This record gives sequence, C-alpha cells and structure tokens, in this order.
Amino acid sequence: MRRTVLSAASVLVVAISACSSPPAKSPPQALTVCSTGDYRPFTYRDAEGRWSGMDVDLVQDFARESGAEVHLVPTTWPTLMADLGQKCELAVGGITVTADRAAKALFSDPYLRDGKAAVVRCADAAKYRSLADIDRGGVRVVVNPGGTNEQFDRANLHHATIIEYPDNNTIFDQVIERKADVMITDGSEIRWQVTQHPQLCAVSTDQPFTVAQKAYLMPKGAADLQQRINKWLSAIQSNGSYAAVSRKWLGADVGPK
Repeated sequence: MRRTVLSAASVLVVAISACSSPPAKSPPQALTVCSTGDYRPFTYRDAEGRWSGMDVDLVQDFARESGAEVHLVPTTWPTLMADLGQKCELAVGGITVTADRAAKALFSDPYLRDGKAAVVRCADAAKYRSLADIDRGGVRVVVNPGGTNEQFDRANLHHATIIEYPDNNTIFDQVIERKADVMITDGSEIRWQVTQHPQLCAVSTDQPFTVAQKAYLMPKGAADLQQRINKWLSAIQSNGSYAAVSRKWLGADVGPK
C-alpha cells in the first residue's frame, strides 16, 4: 500500500513540474522577401550571396518588430511581378510605384520620392544638360531591360540609340568605358554611383525628368501585411530610424515628399 501511495505522489510531482515548465519558444515566422539585388543603394547581392542596402536594413527592422526572420529571395526586374506571391510575400529594392504594378499588386505607403535623371562621363557633362541633348542621333543610351528605366527610354527617346545591357551591377562601366554615352535611371541610384565612380557625373538629379515614389510591393489580398508595413513606416519616419538609414545609404534624409 505504501508503494502505491509513493508511486502516485511521484506521478503528481512529475505532472506539476511539466505544467510549471515554461513553454517552448516557437521558431520565428519566416518573412519571404524578393529583391533583384542589383540596384544599389537599395539592394545588392554579392557573389557569395550576401545582401546589403538601404531596403535590406529597413526590411530587417520591420521583421524584428514583427518577430519574423527575413528570407531574401533573388528575382529579376522582368520576373518580379510573376515571382511576387509565388516565391515571396513581399518585394523590396527601390521599386517604383506605377499604375501597371498597382493594378496587379498592393503597394505600401511611399517611403521615398525620386525621379529619372541621367549619368554621363564627367568629361562630356556639358554636352548633356537636358533630355533634348540626350535624345539626338548618335547618342548611345544604355538600359537594364524589364523595369521603369526601359519604359522611360522607350517612351521618351526617339532619336538616340537604346542599348540593352542585362547586368545592372556593371552597367555603369559601359558609360565609363565609352561603350555607351548615357544611362537614365533614378536619381537616388545616380547619387550613390557617382560617389563610387569619380569618372561619372549626374545630370538633372535636382530637377529630374519625372517624379516618382518608391514603395514596397505585396500580392493582392495581403491587406493585413500592407497595414502592418504602413504602421511601421509611419513609426520609423516619426522616431528618426528611417532618417538614420537614409543618411547612411543616400547621404541625406530623403523621404516621401
């Protein structure tokens, strides 16, 4: 009889211990994020697969606030919209807000105001002071296909020769090496590239050819994620966190207005 009582007491102690033990922590939720990794200063993926850039810093901050872990997934500009919702739940990396993209997906609130400008060899800067100077016969304009740079060039350049070049990581070398004369892209990218390449100078970054905004992209139906990102963007723009990241990568606090 005594043995039975002891056994029952032992079972009770084990049960109480199990109930009082802290619950096991669940692993962090994965946030899958597509990016091209070829658009500095927003995102860059090096040969070893390491990611860096303004939007990498920002999306990692959002993930920390959400208790999630970022899984970055490489994509390309031509396949970005097809990959969204299939390979990832969010796309970042200097993505310009356009009506075509907005018809197919959801944008966050804009976080940066930008616009198309040009970059040329400094030795030739006096020749290319305006879009009209660029759109002349004999001028070679290099472009990375599949994004808003190509859309702008096809719509606005009627006399210059457009040269497609698929590697956005080395495309500025085409201008430096005189294989092209001009590249038209967003002013934010140009500002960063001219700090890396003293041979290059900016044209019209203070008065860009267009006005556009950058935002994050989600599939249709991801309204909950959209709301959480918008709330987070509002918070970091108020508390100075966004300004610090912007100054790190753009050299200034460049916001949505």
